[in-house]
Amino acid sequence: MEATSVRAPAVAGMFYPGEPQVLKNDLMALLDAVPPAGRPSGRKRPEEAAPTFPQPKAIVVPHAGYIYSGPIAASAYARLAPFAATIRRVVLLGPSHRVAVRGLAVPHARSFATPLGNVLLDTDAITDALKLPQVIQHDAAHAQEHSLEVQLPFLQQVLGDFSLVPFSVGFATPDEVAEVLELLWDGPETLIVISTDLSHYHSHADATRRDRHTADDILHLRLLLDHEQACGATPLNGLIEVAERRGLTPQLLDLRNSGDTAGDQSRVVGYASFAFMESNHG
Repeated sequence: MEATSVRAPAVAGMFYPGEPQVLKNDLMALLDAVPPAGRPSGRKRPEEAAPTFPQPKAIVVPHAGYIYSGPIAASAYARLAPFAATIRRVVLLGPSHRVAVRGLAVPHARSFATPLGNVLLDTDAITDALKLPQVIQHDAAHAQEHSLEVQLPFLQQVLGDFSLVPFSVGFATPDEVAEVLELLWDGPETLIVISTDLSHYHSHADATRRDRHTADDILHLRLLLDHEQACGATPLNGLIEVAERRGLTPQLLDLRNSGDTAGDQSRVVGYASFAFMESNHG
């Protein structure tokens, strides 16, 4: 069956609101709730809106329903607002939850739709990536995948107009992911987004301990051992490998779990957000 040119939203109305104005209002509320230290100073006074932090080259964000992980994701997305005019392309990687894939999958689609509109794909970048043996075209890996989709409304709200290079990541080595990131690295106009949650279905106390350990691994650029630490460990390890090579500095922005936001504390899912800065930016 021939692929359509637009990848339709699969989890609108479930993971996040499907009605455009409700979604926009929710996003604004989540971003406005980020403490001032995570936002440009003088946000409400444009003449004082210069950022007090460097532009992130990459961010790591969770991908659950907004009621659970939205506040943690917002901590990273708020960091991008001062650089919206600079960031023109987003390279987005998340784990393939529903379809087993060998390598990194890109779609045939030309755009991804959300209730806020369509995001055009950077087809030239995708063509370049497909020259690597670990990159394949696989529409099924994208059709129902939420790890990428839930990031798009945040990106649309914060950045406005941008192009997208989406990868649904399956079985791959850190080197294979790193090679893709290096290919598409470019300058400050390109942002890398890694979508991952942390531990799954432990008690609040156990998850807190586990996730602090995982966050410490990420902050020290240590490769994660398995997907028990993070469901997106594969794309995240690729970023960690490149970050070590290029001298990026990670910063932990938020670390909580579903028991802290909207869920039962007996079985929680862990969430964290990080920003990775290049040394020449500060």
